[in-house]
Amino acid sequence: MGEITDKLKGGANKAAGRMKQQSADPAKRDEGRVQEAKGVGQTLKGKVKGAINTL
Repeated sequence: MGEITDKLKGGANKAAGRMKQQSADPAKRDEGRVQEAKGVGQTLKGKVKGAINTL
């Protein structure tokens, strides 16, 4: 169950990060890059959990 939650949260963070990167404010763009990276990590975490659960 945790794998699906992690994948969904990861997708949401990636999308929010991409939106923030469209801002004219340089600080907001940097925040968007960090948030997108966090989303990538969460998605990967969900995939790992899924792989472990199939063992």
